[in-house]
Amino acid sequence: MTLETILVANRGEIACRVMRTARRLGRRTVAVFSEADAAAPHVAMADRAVAIGPAPAAQSYLDAEKIIAAAQASGADAIHPGYGFLSESAAFAEAVAAAGLTFIGPPAAAIAAMGDKAAAKRRMIAAGVPCVPGYEGEDQSDAPFLKAAEEIGFPVMVKAAAGGGGRGMRLVAEAAALPAALGAARSEAERAFGSGDLILEKAVLKPRHVEIQIFADAHGAVIHLGERDCSVQRRHQKVIEEAPCPVMTPELRAAMGAAAVEAARSIAYRGAGTVEFLLDASGAFYFLEMNTRLQVEHPVTELVTGLDLVALQIAVAEGRPLGIAQEDVAFEGHAIEVRLYAEDPAKGFLPGAGPVEHWRPGGGAGVRVDDGIESGLAVSPFYDPMLAKIMAHGPNRDAARLRLIEALRETALFGVTSNKGFLIDALRHETFAAGGATTAFIAEHFGEEALARPTPSAADLAIAAVARFRLDRAAAARKAIGAPRGLLDWASHAKAATPFRFELGGGAADISVAPRGGDSYRVLVATDGAGEAETLEIAVLAESEDGFRLEIGGARRAAMAVIAPNGDLDIDLGDRAFRLRNLIGRAAASEEAGGGVVRAPTHGRIVSIAVAEGASVAKGDPLLVMEAMKMQQEIAASVDGVVKTVAVAPEAQVAAEDLLIEIETDAAEA
Repeated sequence: MTLETILVANRGEIACRVMRTARRLGRRTVAVFSEADAAAPHVAMADRAVAIGPAPAAQSYLDAEKIIAAAQASGADAIHPGYGFLSESAAFAEAVAAAGLTFIGPPAAAIAAMGDKAAAKRRMIAAGVPCVPGYEGEDQSDAPFLKAAEEIGFPVMVKAAAGGGGRGMRLVAEAAALPAALGAARSEAERAFGSGDLILEKAVLKPRHVEIQIFADAHGAVIHLGERDCSVQRRHQKVIEEAPCPVMTPELRAAMGAAAVEAARSIAYRGAGTVEFLLDASGAFYFLEMNTRLQVEHPVTELVTGLDLVALQIAVAEGRPLGIAQEDVAFEGHAIEVRLYAEDPAKGFLPGAGPVEHWRPGGGAGVRVDDGIESGLAVSPFYDPMLAKIMAHGPNRDAARLRLIEALRETALFGVTSNKGFLIDALRHETFAAGGATTAFIAEHFGEEALARPTPSAADLAIAAVARFRLDRAAAARKAIGAPRGLLDWASHAKAATPFRFELGGGAADISVAPRGGDSYRVLVATDGAGEAETLEIAVLAESEDGFRLEIGGARRAAMAVIAPNGDLDIDLGDRAFRLRNLIGRAAASEEAGGGVVRAPTHGRIVSIAVAEGASVAKGDPLLVMEAMKMQQEIAASVDGVVKTVAVAPEAQVAAEDLLIEIETDAAEA
């Protein structure tokens, strides 16, 4: 059987990645898209595209009937689910088969077997796979959980039986806190997965999160393709993944691989899957869960094995044998992947949305980028905030790490706040560089101070001013017909200095840029409260559409810069980025209504409102709950006062900076 036309039931980078392999194999592709994704790259990449409904995922990408109808209408033979959305829905896999289509994934029975954590753990115990001690019984009252926790000892981890991604998960340090944790986890799990069932496990503190990639065909072959270390996480979401694991030994790989293969055999698995383990400092490992789909981080396995996992998925779905024996699997070098998110690390990794004003990923030897965004498009608040995966492969771990840092430094992303700077800091951190990162890495090394937005130095401001000067000059030159280059920076009596006043938090910096001839500039920087102005000499060595190579103080520097639609300067200096507003000719932003104006921190949906107009509130009181990119955020009052205006209603869609609530304060009345 040959699958000639494949519908990809997903969006973003994974849809593009699946389509690239399908097209390389000569297969036609079909995209599906919501109203929010009509202009998305995956839609343009496909041979055919079918609209499936409004932006909310429940009305589009999670609507199985619409997906199957799109496949039938477009003449598709098969559906590839990617990851997320319907990829681990046994009901969807069954419906695809019932419609006479091929599901490029495991059998529905295998998905169901691993979809419930409690049932999956019972199966693994029966199959002899090492598991964390805990409780996974059918009695869901508090009593058996309390009894099990006392028997295995605290701390314990409460988890949703039907889901993952950190939802319905609570770490509990003592018996007194367990009942409340069970109640909160049940409620969260019910909202997220439609089931409040829980399991309880002994908390393995500071473990490594190591997963084994397995593959199985319909002819009895089950193999593993080695491991990935996914220990660097925040809120139980992976951020950095690598292969091989820095502390792996051949003996440990063989043992974990054998356990993963046995887990797959026990449920008659077929296709690509991942068996996840916790690995403690002693070398003991415990089954965590099985993901019955392709993982986000599968490219690091591809980079070290030379295999195309999507091509293998298609081959298995067509009924062909894998054609690879365990002894054929070889590993070369080291690969590391980072997930580039639209989020603000300085605000607790709050996800964001909005326009992508400029996107240009970095490259270089051994670098691979899987993305699903383009300049001019928008990051939607309806979906996951991951924008791209940037990976590097090298002959050893440090070579891969350094290549990845450089690729990130050269990556330009303007318009939305991202975690790029944090990723660079994490890759550079001595603990990560030494291969010592565990699941506690971010919590231990990236506190509030380490995640705070950087303050630009005098040199940073000087570079920004020269970049702004050159961008403004280029814009003026484009409007001048036939103006010779020799007249650039020319003045009738002397080289005139151009002033800038950049807004900096509560203050500002005054900067003047004076051309010195030959693409050189003398820059004076005076920051409020910093004393005397600092003089710096800058030479522009090279210039491109969005970047500059400069020399300042004898050192070579690179900068990427664009002018935002609102006139602000977006500048990225490789490992830190700033948006700078020139206050000359513009009024400085003043604090609105004594600090009582509450605006949306990002694009999103209003879930609930806790106050009414006329209500008295104190600083810290909850005002409303907002949801963006699968996360809910409670917004609290920052001042004492009386609610003057409630500008939104539940279920309303809001954009970043939209007015939500206005609080009349004593300061406003004075």
